[in-house]
Amino acid sequence: MSQASHEALKREWTDQFVVVNPNRPELKRFQGIVGRVVTVNYNNKALVDFQDGGWYDITASPEFLIKIDPAEGRAKYKNVNSAQPIPERQS
Repeated sequence: MSQASHEALKREWTDQFVVVNPNRPELKRFQGIVGRVVTVNYNNKALVDFQDGGWYDITASPEFLIKIDPAEGRAKYKNVNSAQPIPERQS
């Protein structure tokens, strides 16, 4: 895939609210959970935050991820930013 194609894919998917395709058995653990695409990596995998503190790389394709209405996504997505600051070291 060319650099231009990758950038187009990145623009299309970044910051979209998504749910997984329920017909994909490998994605069952995320079924019913709204995620937010953080970015798309160079392997054309969407890095998705499913509100549990982790980011998961899932192929950026409607076969795997389904975009949902942004208003619905904002209402159901509880974690605005999963990146948490590291607490100060304890002595």
